[in-house]
Amino acid sequence: MTAAIENTAQLVEAGAVMGLLPARPRLLALGEPTHGEDVLLEVRNDLFRQLVEQEGYRTITIESDCLRGLVVDDYVTSGTGTLDEVMERGFSHPEIGLGASAANRELVRWMRAYNDGRPESERVRFAGFDGPLEMTGAESPRQALTALHAYLTTRVDAGLLPCTAETLDRLLGADDRWTDSTAMTDPTRSVGQTPEAARLRLLADALVALLDTQVPHLIATSSSDDWDRARMYGRTATGLLRYHFWMADTSPSRLAQLLGVRASMMAANLLAAAERGPALAYAHNGHLQRHRSRMEMSGLPLEWWSAGAIVNARLGEGYAFMATALGTIRHHGVDTPPPDTVEGLLYALPEDRYVVDTRRLAAALGDATPAPRVSPWFGYSPLDPAHMTEHDGIVFVKDVLPR
Repeated sequence: MTAAIENTAQLVEAGAVMGLLPARPRLLALGEPTHGEDVLLEVRNDLFRQLVEQEGYRTITIESDCLRGLVVDDYVTSGTGTLDEVMERGFSHPEIGLGASAANRELVRWMRAYNDGRPESERVRFAGFDGPLEMTGAESPRQALTALHAYLTTRVDAGLLPCTAETLDRLLGADDRWTDSTAMTDPTRSVGQTPEAARLRLLADALVALLDTQVPHLIATSSSDDWDRARMYGRTATGLLRYHFWMADTSPSRLAQLLGVRASMMAANLLAAAERGPALAYAHNGHLQRHRSRMEMSGLPLEWWSAGAIVNARLGEGYAFMATALGTIRHHGVDTPPPDTVEGLLYALPEDRYVVDTRRLAAALGDATPAPRVSPWFGYSPLDPAHMTEHDGIVFVKDVLPR
């Protein structure tokens, strides 16, 4: 059995990954089963460099705030700011240490060095594809709304604008009204269903509609970057206002709606990244998987379609998903996997890192059904063997060691 399984595995290289796919995907998604482990990010970095140099990939997009990601993109494309400033301001989710990660810092440094002296058409780009959302709540829609309004103000007749900047400022009020962390567990603390928020949703919709009706003029009078950013401001503003609306909801569907809105915002940003050309997306496996997501929160069973499932439905073979699995994270109590699990079977192989052909692995297993692995640590999500063949491949890392 071990020999048959070993024949399904190759070293983690761009050529091996592409060999598993019918064609080069517009969006290649690489998942991780846990956050905060630099060895997994180092595998990502190595693969991205090879994809750039060998396969013509030009964008990497990760599970971080799309607005903050603009800070990173400005640095890697034009050298705006310093590396220290970018790591501090360009990443969200401090609870998982995105900005503090040495591997993320190395990614940004390499991208800047790669772009130095290259023409614009050959530069690599960075994007965050998450909304301006954290576990404890959501940002104010101010940045996205006012940036969208400012873009339109300089390009269309004033009479076409649905409101003034002063009106937006008045309706938005103080930002801390929107970012109150207690609203995540107490809907009555949210401002998402106030009359002012309802008015802002209508105005945001009108501003996005203006982008659509003025497309020929706006594209002709904008750089491609300005146009792309304007569309991102529009979908972020409407998405944030929708998210805040559901933050204020008191129905049993509140949490499922919030998860769905976040996934929809992620998917829209992933599709936008794919429009630029071949892109690598990196996030938790759960955000990129094809099957329906399920979890229990606050005693309620929740179901929603992940960003990956939404993008897969839109792109078809233009979307590919490689799930990462791992053997041990001993510093979190995750020890050697049982031999009857997928992780246990792969752990028995001699090398430290592999890319595995899931269809050949399933054929090698025959009628044997691997047992699901159970993690003793909430922060690690093992592979679900029932969905293994829905992945285009598995990247396996044998041991995750503490830094």
